[in-house]
Amino acid sequence: MKRPIIGIIGNEYVIDNRYPMHAGGTMNSSAIADVAGCMPLIVPSDPRFVSVPELLEACDGFLLTGGRPNVHPQEYGEEATEAHGAFDRARDAITLPLVRACLERGQPFFGICRGFQEVNVALGGSLHPEIRDLPGRDNHRMPPDGTMAEQFALRHCVRFTPGGVFHRLMGAQEVMTNTLHGQGVVRPGQDIVIDGHAPDGTPEALYVEGAPGFTLSVQWHPEWNAANDPVSRPLFSAFGDAVRAWAAGRVTPVLKSA
Repeated sequence: MKRPIIGIIGNEYVIDNRYPMHAGGTMNSSAIADVAGCMPLIVPSDPRFVSVPELLEACDGFLLTGGRPNVHPQEYGEEATEAHGAFDRARDAITLPLVRACLERGQPFFGICRGFQEVNVALGGSLHPEIRDLPGRDNHRMPPDGTMAEQFALRHCVRFTPGGVFHRLMGAQEVMTNTLHGQGVVRPGQDIVIDGHAPDGTPEALYVEGAPGFTLSVQWHPEWNAANDPVSRPLFSAFGDAVRAWAAGRVTPVLKSA
């Protein structure tokens, strides 16, 4: 049986300071193939090579991945500073209009970390360049040292809105997650519902109110150990179900808001 195709948004890298490439983490492909049950396809996220209309036709859904470069602050009306870090304007040019186009069509997408932030910015929201600098906030960045397992270890809880979309999907109001990000949502975009928060108030889970398709997005990295983690698995399973429904010609919102 033919598997639906999920476009995995790739990131730009330079190997040995001379060889440019587009790539995606193997754990993203594993989560899509093994848990969502779809075919992973890495997208070279640059308008020189692909267009949003082409991607919409080629893929049944999209995984908006994490990545070190951040969404450029000009996309939410602010000036770039050193605190904003590195940027990937080519990815901005693909993902932001892609999110809006998917919303219009009801085509599923799942946002992770930078992808979570892209969804917010695409709908007019804003980001803070370094949330650990805000009063009362914790440091959510990846630990600088340690093994992959140590860096992706569960570090804080996320509490969902009682009876909300994520609460019902997880079967729990509070879950433990990893945390590997510096930026965070300040102003939610139009129709963005923040459905989960870290203990320090940082937004960690969102969806788009009234959207016809799957729009769940999270600030943490559920692709790590997705097949075995009790929080990650239902996210990718629900995403895969939504993509299969789209491929079969059905637009089915997953867990409408209460």
